[in-house]
Amino acid sequence: MNLLNTLDFDCYTVDLLVFQRKGLFLSSIPEAVTLLTPQGHYSVFTGGLVSTCLNLLKSGRISLLFHRLIYSLKTKFIRNKGAAEQSAWLNLREAIPNLENPYDVAIGFLEKSSIYYVVDNVTAKQKIGWIHTNYSQSGMKPSFDLPYFTQLDWVITVSPECVTDLKTTFPTLTSRFAVIHNIVSAKLIRQLATKEPEKVIDWTPFTLITVARLSPEKGCDLAVETCKLLVEQGLDVQWLLIGDGSERLSLEAQVARYGLQKRFLFLGLQANPYSFVQRASVYVQPSRYEGKSIAIDEAKILCKPIVVTNFPTAKDQITHLKTGLISPMHPEDLANEISKIYHSTSLQNDLMLHLSHEHIDSEQEIEKLYALVNG
Repeated sequence: MNLLNTLDFDCYTVDLLVFQRKGLFLSSIPEAVTLLTPQGHYSVFTGGLVSTCLNLLKSGRISLLFHRLIYSLKTKFIRNKGAAEQSAWLNLREAIPNLENPYDVAIGFLEKSSIYYVVDNVTAKQKIGWIHTNYSQSGMKPSFDLPYFTQLDWVITVSPECVTDLKTTFPTLTSRFAVIHNIVSAKLIRQLATKEPEKVIDWTPFTLITVARLSPEKGCDLAVETCKLLVEQGLDVQWLLIGDGSERLSLEAQVARYGLQKRFLFLGLQANPYSFVQRASVYVQPSRYEGKSIAIDEAKILCKPIVVTNFPTAKDQITHLKTGLISPMHPEDLANEISKIYHSTSLQNDLMLHLSHEHIDSEQEIEKLYALVNG
């Protein structure tokens, strides 16, 4: 949404294709953008397995039925989700026809299927793929991506560390990689932060908050373990988790197992997380790996004391003991760093003071995209 709301629609006509026409930010799409969804048999193919197979069998589409069964087996039994999505694309694409309209530029704005769709299903003079994570730690197979990346004019990622990682992984394509930092509007975030939270919270004097997709790489299970240790140390803390994802049920079970139901709260998806972050005491990012975290930049804009794990790109965003604390990736270490802030008002104030002197507003990053697409 930040990227779309920064584009100059006097110069560009934009179509946005989404695989699923739903989500909190659907209403935030600018009116100038034309919203598209895949046509053909995509909606049938991605339905429930039994209903989809019956539908395809009745319509005599035996080949597509075969692909749907293989697609289901891959997504279920390939343990690494990144590799599963890569392999399953070969079956999913059979249900998706090509877009009829040709384009000057086609952008796959997320790794894996978005990029594959742009390469396989779109006619465009220029094609760009976006990688939002540290590639070598994502579980994706370079052997699968290499032929796709070869057909892209540019592969954009979100930090210098991520570019270095891509160049190491794909040494024959080094000239195609570029950095465009995540676009974040400080003015908009500060404005949204002043609004009342949409969910009533019984705030405690020391509230931790994490905004993340509930998936393994985000380390939310480490957050639960850390919360348990903090409570055992006698700290009066509360931890709010904003987000949703595949690990929600297992995380809720973990919280219940430790008896933390009143200490560790799941808020689900929130259209305006900033109102919660603004009122929290500390922002925590317990990730196992990141590209460049938008959530960390947003917490910095709101001058929140920040604690992050030492994922490879952490030092791109946080200077230890100045703009936040960087912890080893273990619950015990994370708890120790958080307790330092808990027990030291002066440390809290020092961190917030350093953050207040940082300029974090990357709307100008759009100029880098313009330079690429205009050649």
